Amino acid sequence: MIALKRFSNSTLGLLLCFALGALAGAFAPPVGGFGFFVGQLYLSLVNMAAVPLLVVAMFFGLRQLLLLSHPGLRIGTMVMLAAAVVVVCAAGGTVIGALVAPGQHLSDAAHRQLGRLVLQSASDAEELRVTLFGVNHTAASATGLTLRDVVPDNFYQVLASGNVLGILIGTILFGMAFATLSGERTRVLHSVFESIYRSLEALIEYANLLLPVLAFGTAAHIAAQTEPATLAAMSDFLVTFLGGAALLCAVTFAVIGARARVSPGRLIAAMKPPLLVALTSGSATAPIPHTIEAMSTRLGFSRGIAELMVPFGSVFVRAGSALYFSLATAFIANLYDRPLSVGELLMTVVLASVAALVSAGRSGVAGIACVGIVMSALQLPVEAAGVLLLAIDPICEGPRNVVSVLSVCAVVALVSAGLPAERAPLVDAGARGDAAAVLRFAFTRAQLAVASGCVMLAAALIVLMGVGVGAK
Repeated sequence: MIALKRFSNSTLGLLLCFALGALAGAFAPPVGGFGFFVGQLYLSLVNMAAVPLLVVAMFFGLRQLLLLSHPGLRIGTMVMLAAAVVVVCAAGGTVIGALVAPGQHLSDAAHRQLGRLVLQSASDAEELRVTLFGVNHTAASATGLTLRDVVPDNFYQVLASGNVLGILIGTILFGMAFATLSGERTRVLHSVFESIYRSLEALIEYANLLLPVLAFGTAAHIAAQTEPATLAAMSDFLVTFLGGAALLCAVTFAVIGARARVSPGRLIAAMKPPLLVALTSGSATAPIPHTIEAMSTRLGFSRGIAELMVPFGSVFVRAGSALYFSLATAFIANLYDRPLSVGELLMTVVLASVAALVSAGRSGVAGIACVGIVMSALQLPVEAAGVLLLAIDPICEGPRNVVSVLSVCAVVALVSAGLPAERAPLVDAGARGDAAAVLRFAFTRAQLAVASGCVMLAAALIVLMGVGVGAK
């Protein structure tokens, strides 16, 4: 078990699984298909534990945060910083897209491949039905939010349906009301929630042992399902997106390291588990327990703020999606030779931020569909964007999660300013040597002889006292 845990937390091991999975998808599809099936089982386990973990983690975070000084100011600061981080990522993606101009200098072969992909998708699509009067509920649920998504009228219904947005809203309201009660009234429920919290953490930790299999199966699925010509045609966008994600990750790393006052090596070691889980799982909720542990125990930030902000940010702070949507807009505009003015670039920043917020709690096709908010406003072909982005989404999902996780961690680091550190004390080799020196007993021969004589004299006295008591 220990060896498997180390392997699942090994960067080189996961890279090896990615490489072997790509080879299996290209040359042994049945093996890759089995790995992908096991990986989907892992995602099912994580999603099963994610919803109650979100509820309990936010409950504890709210309760601890309300006990801190100026809780209202800290909550308002968290919300504003979270919105600012999303806007900054959207602006960064827009600037990078304007400077690099992905899709502007594609070859004729790449244009033909992308055009063939779009036309093939259009020919395979079913008949389009247009409703003149009424609402197309399918389209609305894919790209927009309804009132029941934000304020649920039945908390048990959103729990059963897995509506993460509604669950979080209900949890926040319940947690704020619960925190106002006295400790005597809430002691029993608090202990029950604590047991549930630790059990869910253990469940996700054991499920994460399947990360190597998930990495293998995901790489095999991508290699088997994606045509090399499509990857080559979309390589311009992929390279730009991965470069922009790496740049934003470096900025957030610098912010977290400056607030934690730790060396880059220690920062990387502390953040390695949640980032590996975010990159390989493609799930926004799987890294939650690792992120809370890294930010509080290893880096010393407030655990109450981490327990509140990390679950909240995994749903709402979609910084990676904001970067993705803004770069996708620039790519589609360049692909169709549609230059964007300064006003349209500013509109892209705003709409990409809105689309990232609308995509809260959504993944896969439903998340990609939110790019239509930006495309429609700029009069760009939404259908073409959806088809092209869907072809490479499995590759981009992991980096998007990494950007979002680091953005949430940066918010936690900034909001925790002025609070006492909760970092667990680390004992390094030097400290162990000093501790050993303090506890070491050293005697000369004369001191050892005197000490031995004292011990023998004390033993003899004890024996004589025992004999005397027994004689009486």
